[in-house]
Amino acid sequence: MRNVYLLTAFVVVLAVSVLGWRGSKFTQPPMDVFPEWAFPGMKRQPKPKPQGASTFFADGRADRPLPAGVVARTALRNDYALYEGKAADGAWVRGFPAAVRVTPALMTRGQERYTIYCSPCHGAVGDGNGITKQYGMGVTPTYHDPRLRNMAEGELFNTITHGKNTMLPYADKLLPADRWAVILYVRALQRAQTGTAADVPAAHQAELGLK
Repeated sequence: MRNVYLLTAFVVVLAVSVLGWRGSKFTQPPMDVFPEWAFPGMKRQPKPKPQGASTFFADGRADRPLPAGVVARTALRNDYALYEGKAADGAWVRGFPAAVRVTPALMTRGQERYTIYCSPCHGAVGDGNGITKQYGMGVTPTYHDPRLRNMAEGELFNTITHGKNTMLPYADKLLPADRWAVILYVRALQRAQTGTAADVPAAHQAELGLK
């Protein structure tokens, strides 16, 4: 019986709380749970507001005109080959943009980023046999397919940037320079699968017992 009384009291309090003061006009400000004196500067901090007035500037406006020569952030990326993987005519870039220096350091960076972001699906050697395949992941294409071997580097860049089919985009994880580094490493993986003894420089063939 006691539980019935408690439940009834709860329902009454709830009903009065929700409906009791609907339409009423309050003459006093509502209770401030976090008063300004306890948290100074947190709620009523001085700041300019859009379209607001300001006594700091001579013209009385809070909104300020743009400085001379200001450039939008997106306009700074005017190297389409570097940031889009495309030439000026819209064709996919073949090879690497002029701004990308192909160096051993770039290859090392590409290997690192590839191992983190690409190998789980594409596998350590790019054959599509990553660890995700063991957990029911759909078929991941191998980089050693002739179609991908002949694909322009710019199109590979676009795929990394925007994703394709079941592959999600990686633009939020890989900077443009890192995407080119990954492509360089992918090309190295592809080359490693087709290398022959004739590709070894003559000065190093003896080290491999080729002479």
